[in-house]
Amino acid sequence: MPLSRREFLTTLSSAPLAARAWGKFGNVEIGVCKPPRDLEKAVHYGFDYLEPEALAIHNMDDAAFAAFKKQVLASPIRCECYNILFPGRKIRVVGEHVQWDLLDPYLEKTFSRCRQLGGSIVVWGSSGSRNVSPGYSRAKAWAQIQQFLKRAGAIARRHGLIVAIEPLRHQESNIINTGAEAMRLVEEVHHPNVRMIIDYYHLREENESPEIIWTARRYIVHFHFANPHGRVWPKSPSEDPEYAEFFRMVKKINFHGGISIEARGTFAVDGRASLAFFREELTSA
Repeated sequence: MPLSRREFLTTLSSAPLAARAWGKFGNVEIGVCKPPRDLEKAVHYGFDYLEPEALAIHNMDDAAFAAFKKQVLASPIRCECYNILFPGRKIRVVGEHVQWDLLDPYLEKTFSRCRQLGGSIVVWGSSGSRNVSPGYSRAKAWAQIQQFLKRAGAIARRHGLIVAIEPLRHQESNIINTGAEAMRLVEEVHHPNVRMIIDYYHLREENESPEIIWTARRYIVHFHFANPHGRVWPKSPSEDPEYAEFFRMVKKINFHGGISIEARGTFAVDGRASLAFFREELTSA
């Protein structure tokens, strides 16, 4: 049987990290977007969960997946969330050649595996899957995205997952760039297993107000976070003037869920300082 966090910390009573708290602060868990091979590092440095790429989980052969599943289930943490659902432009949900016959089986396999690893949320950013080609009808593209989300939501529901729309900055995606647009999609699709996230980096790049967190509070299930100045692990409240308002909104909506670091950095160099940053921001009055 896998160890609980309390039991796990007890087994580490002689280790230097045993005295420090896990990342969870109140109702908020702190995770990190890293590959499956970094599971033990996430445990060692005190994160509440690992957020690997859904694509990486899908691409494992059966033996590799079985081995990773065994490792996860023996660990005190899980892979609760996933990013990067699709491989570049190889799978498209917009355009003249959407291959639903390939898309549905891909999602079935991916969602099944994500759930087996303790997953609850799969983030859909994947700009290559949704970017609108020059001259292609944006109205048609929007309708295709709605169709995709309804189908993905139905598959996610069968596996006990939520598909969370991620707004991306315009340098990466030419559609769904703001939280307001993601919220509009959630309301139009109107599926209980389709929700949204806010990524602080993209929010700042698009100059969207953190007030969107309050406006879209009924639909937000997850957050991504990076210091927008270099897209690196956050370490200090002084790094960006909008940090305080972002965290004020997170606390105002009484958010229950995860904030994942999605940024350049390493556990060894940035892990402790980044967790201390979240502790300060989430527990301050």
